[in-house]
Amino acid sequence: MVVHRYIRVIGLAGVALATAFGAAACSSPNHAGGSGIVTNGAYVQQPASLGSTTVGYLDIRNNGAADELMSVSTSVGGTVELRGPVTKGVSPVVMHTVKDIPIPSDATTQLIPNSYHLLITDPGAMHDGKDIYLKLTFAHAGSMTVIALVTNPQNGGSSYFLN
Repeated sequence: MVVHRYIRVIGLAGVALATAFGAAACSSPNHAGGSGIVTNGAYVQQPASLGSTTVGYLDIRNNGAADELMSVSTSVGGTVELRGPVTKGVSPVVMHTVKDIPIPSDATTQLIPNSYHLLITDPGAMHDGKDIYLKLTFAHAGSMTVIALVTNPQNGGSSYFLN
């Protein structure tokens, strides 16, 4: 009988420990329900040729205070410009370089073709199906590195509209 109680106490302690770790994981800054900034679905289109210009897209979820995306760099080099529409809701969409991208509080900002996105000029080699790294720098949240999939829509790779 003492052995059964001992096993039961160990089992209950294990459940309590697992619950505590689970609760701590849910409150981490990288959890979708936690505080801070979380990214999802990052990808970059494979350039038509080495060094030619390409674009990058991703979703940025901000569960904290309002922030701004100030700059981006890639693991394959090149120059990354933040791009946005000159006037929202006007067709045709005309893009220009912006100094930052607003990341509102408690909202998801989508970097997509007809809105804010990344313009990558003169990058190094990128291959369809491989990953590169994007280093995002925010005004308040600091920097974070995310993995972006390189895709080629011309040969069936994904594009934003297929995700």
